[in-house]
This record gives sequence, C-alpha cells and structure tokens, in this order.
Amino acid sequence: MQADLSPVIAATAQWLTRAFPATGGALASALCEVQARQAVTAAAWLRYPTAMDAALLDMAGPGGSGRLDRVTGADAALGDDTDAHAWRTWVDEVVASWAACLLTDPELAARAVAALADGGHGTAAPAGFRRLVAPDDSDRNAAALLRHPDLLAPVADLHHNQLLDRLNPGRTLTA
Repeated sequence: MQADLSPVIAATAQWLTRAFPATGGALASALCEVQARQAVTAAAWLRYPTAMDAALLDMAGPGGSGRLDRVTGADAALGDDTDAHAWRTWVDEVVASWAACLLTDPELAARAVAALADGGHGTAAPAGFRRLVAPDDSDRNAAALLRHPDLLAPVADLHHNQLLDRLNPGRTLTA
C-alpha cells in the first residue's frame, strides 16, 4: 500500500492510552499501548481500506481529537499550550471510536480482523492482532480502563453503527 497511515495510527493510539491509561507500571503501560495500537491499526485499515482512501485522508486531514476530548472531559486538562498538543490534530475520531468498539467487544474485534483480508493492507494475520482479539490476563489487567465498556461507551457510541455497516455491507435495512 502506498499511503502511510502511521501518523494517524500513532496519534489515535496515543490519545486512547492517555484518555484510558494503563493500571500498573512500565510493563502494564507497554501492554496497554500494544493493545491500543492493534485496535487502532485494525480500525484505521477498516476505515481506509485502499490507497485512495488513505490518500484522501492525507488531503483532508483526520480531524483531530476535539470532540473526543469534550466527550471524555479531557479538554479541561489540555491548557493553553497548543504546541504541546499538536499531535492531537492527527487523531481520527472515527478510528478512535471504532478502536474503542473493538477493545470492548471481542467478537466484534475478531470479525474486524477477519474483514481486514478484504482491504488493501496485505494479509492481516490474526496472530498480528493477538492482544486485541485474544488478550490474556496480563493484557486485561494492564488495560483495565482501556477495555472497560462503560468507560469507553461515550467514545464507542459515536460511530458504532458505521463500524457495523462496514463489517456487514450486505445487511438489508428493515423497518
């Protein structure tokens, strides 16, 4: 794939780990970051499945973390130093929301990783997303806040239906 989603993935994963930090020491922090990065990577690859989609993102920009900060209350702690928070402009709200959905729903995460094979990002081996799809006890303990459904609900609910539409493209609407 020609387009590079790494700035969006890095910034969105950083936003998630700052909004829902690890519980524990350095190892817990690293495990939490890996899980956030795997969820964000899967979400970004689903959201931007082709090189053209990613190129359009490069042109339009990801939108930033403003709404996410307001929804979680993180905007109160930002302060006035805009340079210190410039990375937040690379956060993609939809990708963060989809990642939150994947972190709180193991079945949905498994479906998302399976769907990645249809995109233009190469073969997404499930083993590459093991900590997202099949976290062990140490993963769950390290990312207790990051995987807590009630805490992530305000973020996950923002674009949950769009993720379901992406994973179920042939679903018919019924009244």
